Amino acid sequence: MKKFNIRKVLDGLTAVSSPSPSPQLGAKENELIPETLQSEHFQLCKTVRHGFPYQPSSMAFDPVQKILAIGTQNGALRLFGRPGVECYCQHESGAAVIQLQFLINEGALVSALADDSIHLWNLRQKRPAVLHSLKFNKERITFCHLPFQSKWLYIGSERGNIHIVNVESFTLSGYTIMWNKAIELSSKAHPGPVVHISDNPMDEGKLIIGFESGIVVLWDLKSKRADYRYTYDEAIHSVAWHHEGKQFICSHSDGTLTIWNIKSPAKPAQTITPHGKQPKDGKKPEPCKPILKVEYKTTRAGDPFMIFSGGLSYDTVGRRPCLTVMHGKSTAVLEMDYPIVDFLTLCETPYPNDFQEPYAVVVLLEKDLVVIDLAQNGYPIFENPYPMMIHESPVTCCEYLADCPVDLIPALYSVGSRQKRQGYSKKEWPISGGNWGLGTQSYPEIIITGHADGSVKFWDASAIMLQVLYKLKTAKVFEKARCKEEKPNTEIVDEDPFAIQLMSWCPESRMLCVAGVSAHVIIYRFSKQEITTEVVQLLEVRLQYELNDLESPEGGGDQTPAPLTPSTSPSPQTAAPQTHTSTSSNSSDGIRDNIPCLKVRSSPLKQSPGYQVELVVQLVWVSGEPPQQISSLAINSSYGLVVFGNSNGLAVVDYLQKTVLLNLGTVELYGSNDPYQRQLRSPRKSRQPSGGLCDINEGSATSEDRCKSPTSDNRDNSFSRSRSSSVTSIDKEAREAVTSFYFCETYNRKADGGLTPSLWVGTSLGTVLAISLNMPPAGEQRLLQPVIVSPCGTLVRLKGSILRMAFLDSTGSLFPSAFEPWYEPNAPANGEERDKVRKRRPVSVSPSTSQELNENQYAVLCSEKQAKVISLPSQTCVFKHNITETSFVLRADVVQINTGICVACFCANGHIMTLSLPGLRPLLDVNYLPLTDMRIARTFCFTNLGQALYLTSPTEIQRITYSQEVCENLQEMLGELFTPVETPEAPNRGFFKGLFGGGAQSLDREELFGESGAGKAPRSLAQHIPGPGGLEGMKGAASGIVGDLARARIALDERGQKLSEVEERTAAMMASADTFSKHAHEMMLKCKDKKWYQF
Repeated sequence: MKKFNIRKVLDGLTAVSSPSPSPQLGAKENELIPETLQSEHFQLCKTVRHGFPYQPSSMAFDPVQKILAIGTQNGALRLFGRPGVECYCQHESGAAVIQLQFLINEGALVSALADDSIHLWNLRQKRPAVLHSLKFNKERITFCHLPFQSKWLYIGSERGNIHIVNVESFTLSGYTIMWNKAIELSSKAHPGPVVHISDNPMDEGKLIIGFESGIVVLWDLKSKRADYRYTYDEAIHSVAWHHEGKQFICSHSDGTLTIWNIKSPAKPAQTITPHGKQPKDGKKPEPCKPILKVEYKTTRAGDPFMIFSGGLSYDTVGRRPCLTVMHGKSTAVLEMDYPIVDFLTLCETPYPNDFQEPYAVVVLLEKDLVVIDLAQNGYPIFENPYPMMIHESPVTCCEYLADCPVDLIPALYSVGSRQKRQGYSKKEWPISGGNWGLGTQSYPEIIITGHADGSVKFWDASAIMLQVLYKLKTAKVFEKARCKEEKPNTEIVDEDPFAIQLMSWCPESRMLCVAGVSAHVIIYRFSKQEITTEVVQLLEVRLQYELNDLESPEGGGDQTPAPLTPSTSPSPQTAAPQTHTSTSSNSSDGIRDNIPCLKVRSSPLKQSPGYQVELVVQLVWVSGEPPQQISSLAINSSYGLVVFGNSNGLAVVDYLQKTVLLNLGTVELYGSNDPYQRQLRSPRKSRQPSGGLCDINEGSATSEDRCKSPTSDNRDNSFSRSRSSSVTSIDKEAREAVTSFYFCETYNRKADGGLTPSLWVGTSLGTVLAISLNMPPAGEQRLLQPVIVSPCGTLVRLKGSILRMAFLDSTGSLFPSAFEPWYEPNAPANGEERDKVRKRRPVSVSPSTSQELNENQYAVLCSEKQAKVISLPSQTCVFKHNITETSFVLRADVVQINTGICVACFCANGHIMTLSLPGLRPLLDVNYLPLTDMRIARTFCFTNLGQALYLTSPTEIQRITYSQEVCENLQEMLGELFTPVETPEAPNRGFFKGLFGGGAQSLDREELFGESGAGKAPRSLAQHIPGPGGLEGMKGAASGIVGDLARARIALDERGQKLSEVEERTAAMMASADTFSKHAHEMMLKCKDKKWYQF
């Protein structure tokens, strides 16, 4: 445990840039402050990724292991088993995954990429790894096929050729099917790329090859020639076999399906245009959209299923993408919310030569995964248990809380379970492979996501899983415009006016406060009972920038702030809540004034159990100037206060009495000690860019940026800030925004003898100011007497915008904010019970420690550039650390990890850092994630116990840890994808089929494709690359039919000795057997003439 001497640390540090004199430490302040955290406690690694795979491109399913794999356009691989078992892998090249093939029940997967490489993944380890890669140099891969229980992978190319790869060694066979040999004289033109390969279910020696131009070839692998060629004048998209191997079906670009008998190549046995209009005169039906994929699945007891995507008529403009299920005479058209990427039919058997018995269809959409139950009437969908709808509406902000109160998750689950939709299939989710991890960490974790449509979702994130608990729709509070003509012209964003920008949550009291992009704040209280709110309580606030025209409920335009009391704000006991009509006005010249951006609903609001609206606060237009978006927000349940700020100033609201306590411009907070020379600005000169989501580029943003939604993709993402390096000068046109708040019981002045309730305020110019809060007694008096708020002036300054504030006690432990425990707000009005829970939680400080150190607290302040630890009440800087010179901090949090606390920072240059407290020693600095877009900056957050997260794509949350302990336990916590399962028995051929030669025909592929039979492939065709999976990973993967030979090859060196020893033993045994044989023969000759009784 390392100890610090405060006096030594002060050497070389400059004085704080504040009006107070240079800090001088007293004699007793050189006491030692212990720090428990060391650099070995920290390690950075990814833990799990949740959400829908971003930009999916391919899919595969293992019917025995019951594992689903999804590949994406950026080379990612997501594997899903039972709910809670999922895994993320990434191909190094980042090329799109064009096809996936499981080695069924082998714990391995083959991926084909758009850069013409194929990879073998080992799924028998918790973090899958690549065992082999093969990079084609002269051919573009278009299709792959791996027959069940085969080690030979067929690869079709853009040139129309087919190559064969041994998946054990990942070497090419010398056996190649050239396109010109396949089609011979059947076509004068090149047949196009290979779009399909599969072997006849009943004869492994017959391979069907589909070319894009419309030619299908049945190839005899043994004789190396084509048996039949089938020609159709429309391009082919896919081919599927009947399980008996006598028929196959093709889907075409004109919306037709052709069914062929394999021995009748002249014309199709049947041609169907499922969605085409049939003319009466017998002509061809009108062409339809292409059928991109078809599957043909048989059942033992009924009609076969024909399932396909696409094929709709061209006149169905605006119709959503569809999957069509044809079963007997019925045709069901299932509309999807997004375009279909791929689909797979799940069947009872993995054997292609048996009745398939389909029971479900997995449909991969561009932004969703849907599983349809084929066994129930109406084809209901299964309820998706994976957290795949994070992006149901784009995520605009995140909060993460580890080790939250234990009763919180059950409470949220109980109210959220009532929100579930009905009508799902009653069967269990069919993707059920793998096993859960056995992690020891069981503390509750909650993630909250704010969305562009105004919704807020609460997620249970415990034990590296993710499950939605509850969804809150904040837009219900507002009136909705019925049509575009009615859209109010007071909105300050073009789209998503309800988007959530900031969230502040008190988990102990369950109070929630959200700030929206339309300069609105909504305060919610948690209740388990349903209520109907007749009138939504509303406060409207004017926050403006000019010094000479400031308005507040107190009429305070004075430069020297004094204790203020609300005089004009309505109290719930005496006045009705404000509405738009009471304050809104337009001047004669049409200038908007006192008008909020959104209209709060006037009709009664039915509020279900869960979060219920307590109060709405809206910023209003001021003399034609729109309100600036809110840049900071905080709530404290013990004080009953909410505070929010923007580039104009801040407002403190008492949500118990429904009054505005303080409404000040940023300049007024300084009083007469304002260090900056500011030029007054007319509100109509130019519109300043809004803060918050859209304001990373404060200096370069235009008025157009202000109007964009937080989800807009056209925003400038350069992250360059035009800030002045000096804290004593200021751009005359720049506004000083309020960027951070912290409620606490602390010392606001040097002369303070005790702790007082306070609000600390941080600004974009690095200033930290204090506001004193004089609270009435708890209980009934709290609702009757006013809260007195009085600004106390500047405390300290840092370089860059203030991001985070926290407090430590005299021993260096985190000093928590006061809170009120949760109570049921809609319980019967029991006075005694209410008073009992409405008492503020006391914050205790040890008197002996206070006297001994003569210091009661330390304030931890972190800005974009540096961190400081200030001793209170003396306000002297005891520790300072410059975090970054060339970049700036995007997110900083004071977090608890192991037995200590630290400051965790994420910089715009991608570095993740931690600093010890109170000494600010660098403990971790990893160049983790170069910042590429606004989404990461907006959603990155740290929490306790070494956890952090960010939105890595619009649809996925990436969780990481910076704790060495969590990294060490991660292997145990992760689920297992592969579980030992016996492969089902092959279908019985039956007596007559065996007698007369029917049934499936096997093929010795080793003899045909091996080096002895086919020779070696040219080296220039493809390059073999050993994977980073490692010997242990290979050993894990090497088992089963494919793995037996692979394991022998991997272990060749270590088995060499053993084999020679076995050979010697075998020779000795043979000699011994020979001797025994001779002795036995002699014995037989000696005894053959003896009678039984002579022995």
